[in-house]
Amino acid sequence: MPKIIPIRDLKKTSEISQICKDAREPIYITKNGYGDMVIMSMETYQQKLFLLDAYEKLAAAEDEVKNGKVLDASESLKSIREKYHV
Repeated sequence: MPKIIPIRDLKKTSEISQICKDAREPIYITKNGYGDMVIMSMETYQQKLFLLDAYEKLAAAEDEVKNGKVLDASESLKSIREKYHV
């Protein structure tokens, strides 16, 4: 379940930092009862960036498959072996 805290609690910086590290997911900050910001630990942020990069690469690969830009694996290996005399 996502962690939600009011913006006034941001004054407690060391506590908020620990909450972010413990939660391992984004923390939602509200202002006047409405969503305003999202904060997270550096570790969580790096994990999100890694996943985003992986999803982008998967989407690109799926587009290549959809557009017929694929090669048969055995033929590809055969041509590499011939090229490098392996």
